[in-house]
Amino acid sequence: MLGKLPVVCAVLLISVAAVADEWLRSIPEFELRDHLGAVHTMDQYMDNEFVVFYAQGVGCPIARIALPNYREVRDEYASKNIGFLMFNSNIQDSMTRIAKEADEFGIDFPIIKDESQALAKALGVERTAEVFIVNPRTRKVLYRGPINDQLGYETQRNNASEHYLKDALDTVLTGAKVDMNNIPDSKGCLIAIFDT
Repeated sequence: MLGKLPVVCAVLLISVAAVADEWLRSIPEFELRDHLGAVHTMDQYMDNEFVVFYAQGVGCPIARIALPNYREVRDEYASKNIGFLMFNSNIQDSMTRIAKEADEFGIDFPIIKDESQALAKALGVERTAEVFIVNPRTRKVLYRGPINDQLGYETQRNNASEHYLKDALDTVLTGAKVDMNNIPDSKGCLIAIFDT
């Protein structure tokens, strides 16, 4: 029995690694327009060290409340050559609605419209307010998860005690790998992904 234990442990480790690999995907090339009319492609970010993508949704209270946290991270890492933007994959959110939301809530990030949901499908997006750190040269997703632990369903702390996105950025900037086993699922509004 004890002789089988190392084999079982090895199988479990391989299973965990496979799940992590499936969880962290690659971002495809895209050509998508933002709410201000500018066209964005992945190639435009090749000179950035990393790019952070935020899943946005019109009317989602969690996505709205998390916005200052996202802005704070952007401002803190302004000198690190990291790109920050948002994308909206909700079928029901038109460019007009996205632009109105951006104006009403002072969203000063480009919000690219993922009309076909190709970006969301490639990344495995399920909820708004989830963030992704991408290496623009390899297209690999190095982190996905919440910005911090301030927001939950029907809960909100005054201050975050865990800063997942900042910690992940610090990690990847040193060339190390983020340990995704310690990252909880993101809290946000469900994004309905449609098969075509």
